[in-house]
Amino acid sequence: MGAVSEECALQMAHGARRQIGTDIAVSVTGIAGPGGGTPEKPVGLVYVGIASKRGVRAKKLLLGHLGDRTAIREESVCEMLRTALEEIDLI
Repeated sequence: MGAVSEECALQMAHGARRQIGTDIAVSVTGIAGPGGGTPEKPVGLVYVGIASKRGVRAKKLLLGHLGDRTAIREESVCEMLRTALEEIDLI
């Protein structure tokens, strides 16, 4: 499994929702760089997890094309927000 994996994102979102008692929880795990990537888990690999009454799911993102750590982190946060808004049918 590892810290950067779909399973980790799922468990983090589920655990946060359960521990905090919220209706929805999101999580993110990934490799923003500039180093730390491998051929199997390259810089820019990100998983966004979400847990709600609808269940738990995760999205895999490949953001290495964005080029730098800041851009990867910013897009990851945007995707977390987008995912949460989709979950509650606001977009």
